Amino acid sequence: MRKYAPSIALFAVFEAVAIALWLAKDNLFYLLNFTYIGASVALGVGLFIQGNKNARRVTQLLVGLYMLVYLGLICNENMQIEGFWYYLFTGVFEAATIHYAVAKIFGPLLFGRGWCGYACWTAMVLDFLPYKVPRQPRKKIGWIRYLTFAASLVFVAGLFLAHVGNIERIMFWAFVFGNVAYYAVGIAMAFAFKDNRAFCKYVCPVTVFLKPMSYFSLLRITCDHDKCIQCGKCRRVCPMGVDMLDDSRKRENGTECILCQACVRSCPKKAL
Repeated sequence: MRKYAPSIALFAVFEAVAIALWLAKDNLFYLLNFTYIGASVALGVGLFIQGNKNARRVTQLLVGLYMLVYLGLICNENMQIEGFWYYLFTGVFEAATIHYAVAKIFGPLLFGRGWCGYACWTAMVLDFLPYKVPRQPRKKIGWIRYLTFAASLVFVAGLFLAHVGNIERIMFWAFVFGNVAYYAVGIAMAFAFKDNRAFCKYVCPVTVFLKPMSYFSLLRITCDHDKCIQCGKCRRVCPMGVDMLDDSRKRENGTECILCQACVRSCPKKAL
């Protein structure tokens, strides 16, 4: 069981969050919610330890579908960034604000952009497309993410400033149409740039939160340079273009590592 220590440790972290929120909010939902997510993440890590090539996808589907279908469509929680702004403006500490705090604002200090690799329901669909390894050089259009980030904030702020009625219902439909737009743009960009993760690199507004926190992430992939033979396979298979041979925090695209383990699986010397 010792080899499963990382899986057990991750589950323990999520369970600690689950119990703390359950007791603090006196709401059983938080216990069940974070226990489920923690179990899904732990399962994926355990499958990876066993050598299962679909380990990450299992967790991605379990968590992504849960948040998209159950929390979003059934429970009417806007889990997109607009929902975060909405609950933040209303001063209500609910699922969306807790989700962002744990997964996208403070959580990345521990696990970097693991959210993008194991839980995002947008990437869950995009990862089924044929361009898992980018076939074109990275574009210098990452500034678009700041426009979409600002647009989401302006949209929600505008609703409050205009005193629009029934904002909660508007937030639900914003979640529905927002996801449709994300999928349409993400799929179109994937085929245009021959890169499944083009949307994540250039458009996704959530990365504005994720990138700075991921710089300080405790959980990182590093290289054992005594084993490394400089074959370059890890660089070629990385969907985000991260230079895994550089262990510094300033490595190329270092804040975009999604912990997908593609580099680890490709290394012939198990140096990563």
